[in-house]
Amino acid sequence: MHVASILYAQKVTEPGNNPADWSKPYEPFRIAGNLYYIGTYDLASYLVVTSRGNILINTGLADSYTTIKKNIEKLGFRYSDIKILLTTQAHFDHLGALAAIKKETGAQFWIDAADAQVAKDGGSSDYELSRLGVSFAPIAPDRLLKDKDVIALGDTRLVLLHHPGHTKGSCSYLLDVKDSSRTYKVLIANIPTIITERRFAEVKEYPSIREDYAYTLNAMKHLEFDIWVASHASQFNLHKKHIPGDPYNPWVFADRKGYDQALENVYKVYREK
Repeated sequence: MHVASILYAQKVTEPGNNPADWSKPYEPFRIAGNLYYIGTYDLASYLVVTSRGNILINTGLADSYTTIKKNIEKLGFRYSDIKILLTTQAHFDHLGALAAIKKETGAQFWIDAADAQVAKDGGSSDYELSRLGVSFAPIAPDRLLKDKDVIALGDTRLVLLHHPGHTKGSCSYLLDVKDSSRTYKVLIANIPTIITERRFAEVKEYPSIREDYAYTLNAMKHLEFDIWVASHASQFNLHKKHIPGDPYNPWVFADRKGYDQALENVYKVYREK
């Protein structure tokens, strides 16, 4: 079945006013070692290449499907080599195309257990976006993950970090990647932005939201890494650090100051809440 037919059959309902940068194509490139950026201009998707197949993290909107597939092939990798699908959060803008990619490649979908129900019901149980009528193609997880679980494929290991708040099962990933020069500890960070306009006490669908944000902000503050990226390109200033055609340079993504500032910006909103 063609991807468009798959998505139509699932009755996907995405907002009609998404930022243009969410769908705008972007030239894929090597971030560091066996980690590649294959997303759109702002919705970050990452390909981790291993000796036993590849891991895809985040798939953007439903219409990001074509961009992601082309970007994988443009880098010289095979789309069919995707073995594991992951996401940093169960929102339509990060797993919109995941159901279609899973169906076409046969890859397994692994997710933080706290986001499993939202993935299975296509967003209808999401504490905030379901109120806006937003949905995506439902995806049945193949494996449920918890904090500090290891995702292993070939010669690569990723550690899931449970960072709830933005969604109940938002998460980040830590992994080591290596090139001919050295090994880099990489953080794929889910910056815990606050999307609800309600007071935390009013979010009855998510009673622990205040405590979860407090936990996540504290946990992320103490993480150690060499370089970092995030769920949105704008969150880690990708377009100031990398211009298409730039030579390979992992160290442009070090930027601890930018990471700390991103967390502080969220913490200011948290304090107001």
